[in-house]
Amino acid sequence: MLRISLLVVSVMVACAHASAAPPLKAKLKSVDDFSLKDHAGKIVALHQFKDKEAVVLIFMGTQCPINNSYLPGLATLSKEYAKKGVQVLGVNSNSQDSIEDVAEHVKKFAIPFPVLKDERNVVADRLGIWRTPEAMILDKERRIRYQGRIDDQFGHEVNRPEPTRRDLIEALDEVLAGKDVSTPRTMVSGCYIGKVTPAKKDGDITFTKHISRLLQKHCQECHRPGQVGPMPLLTYDNAASWSRMIHEVVRDKRMPPWYADTTVGKFSNDRSLPDEDRDILLAWVENGMPRGDDKDLPPPRKFPEGWTIGKPDVIISLPTEFAVPAETPKRGIPYKYYVVPTNFDEDKWVQRAEARADATEVVHHILVFVIPPGKVFVPGSPDSPVLVGMAPGEQAMMLPDGMAKFVPKGAKLIFQMHYTPNGRAQKDKSYIGLTFAKKPPEKKVVTLPVLNPFFRIPPGAKNHEVNASYLFREDAYIIGFMPHMHLRGKDFTYHAVYPDMKEETLLSVPRFNFYWQGLYRPAEILRMPKGTRLRCVAHFDNSNDNANNPDPTATVTWGDQTWQEMMIGWVDFAYDMKAAEKK
Repeated sequence: MLRISLLVVSVMVACAHASAAPPLKAKLKSVDDFSLKDHAGKIVALHQFKDKEAVVLIFMGTQCPINNSYLPGLATLSKEYAKKGVQVLGVNSNSQDSIEDVAEHVKKFAIPFPVLKDERNVVADRLGIWRTPEAMILDKERRIRYQGRIDDQFGHEVNRPEPTRRDLIEALDEVLAGKDVSTPRTMVSGCYIGKVTPAKKDGDITFTKHISRLLQKHCQECHRPGQVGPMPLLTYDNAASWSRMIHEVVRDKRMPPWYADTTVGKFSNDRSLPDEDRDILLAWVENGMPRGDDKDLPPPRKFPEGWTIGKPDVIISLPTEFAVPAETPKRGIPYKYYVVPTNFDEDKWVQRAEARADATEVVHHILVFVIPPGKVFVPGSPDSPVLVGMAPGEQAMMLPDGMAKFVPKGAKLIFQMHYTPNGRAQKDKSYIGLTFAKKPPEKKVVTLPVLNPFFRIPPGAKNHEVNASYLFREDAYIIGFMPHMHLRGKDFTYHAVYPDMKEETLLSVPRFNFYWQGLYRPAEILRMPKGTRLRCVAHFDNSNDNANNPDPTATVTWGDQTWQEMMIGWVDFAYDMKAAEKK
């Protein structure tokens, strides 16, 4: 139940590797003058910067998460290199971004350089730009000296603490020193530019008849305003402008995010895209994105406004705001713990619960524990049960009728908060909503961490195994799994070893994704007879092959920070009330 921000991540994380880079030994091409309106409506022309030693063009958008992860660093680069005679210009060529959107984006991220609106992607087409964020360095004669990525810090499922190569800065330093650029072309990891593309009216597969329904079913839960998806996918224009990106992430099975092995178990919240639906989406893009007749559109899908769980019976917030700094301290921000009284004057049974971040971009995770009167907070202890948590991929707790979590009269809550700065100072006062069962339930629900904190992952280990287990001392019923590791996490499986020694795999996540730590809810409640052992097996990649590895030379042990590791097999299960009374 741990959360990463990321934002970077994300979310649809609409990012990917570019097609093959241009030849490295190409004749230097000069860029002709152009003029565009900036975010404030002022005309800006390239020739206005003829006195500059170099001009850096950054092709950018407002919704691409990788693009936005680079903005704090680009702001610093712009200010530092202005002293060396370098002008940075942003260029927004996205058809879906209006000049008003660009202006709002500049204000939100405090972008210190002009951002120009490239209507109908004329400049992007002229220069052969397809992705955001893509950088181009023009020397004093306005010849193209470098084109490609900013560096390798951020990418599809990549979020390094620091880049291993600063491509743009290294090329810029070489240009300013009068040297040849050692690496003039690099690959770009980012979002496709939403270019203006004439769309067909009719076809065998149309948006109004087919694609609109698929987006409602598989995408709009996240891809709508106020949700984790970085862009909405509610209309034809939304889908058409992001069609290249949709094609790529659907083709590569990166979206919708679902990491369970589909051959092991069945899950009620399975987000995986059926092959038939995938083929329809891909064919629609490949055939020119036919719109179809608007009379064929389905009614808009209705989503609950505000709380996913409906109007809560009670809302409990952090007692104070936490000021999240713009930059991450060298050793990270330690977990923050807040004690909040419930002030309940009677025992409560919680059937629905939802944790919500206030500063959504910088809340790494929320985990809320129940501390009964007279008990001391010990994470992982039955005396400190988990009430609710929040993480990317995790959904609000909505238990079946007859099941609920117990919060005794006079209990306190412990909010465990983890923050990850993103370059903009922000304030957070996160909160939870609770809905109570109408009567005492038949089954008491417990969230348990099956964990092993005593591992040591050797430097360079590609497939280091760690095990943990839990013995059910009463008949129990599993209703949810959530594996948790950090950046070196590779795969995770849950096995049940029954009293007769027969073993069954309950969940297999063969490609663990730190940025989508999903909750997996079995389609049918899994009965664990008394004496069953739940066994969790995880593997970690501490080698150079792991692009997210903070340090492959380090011996890695348990720790809160993402450059350390965890091995937790969260499991939600229920006891019959009579058995629960014995616990």
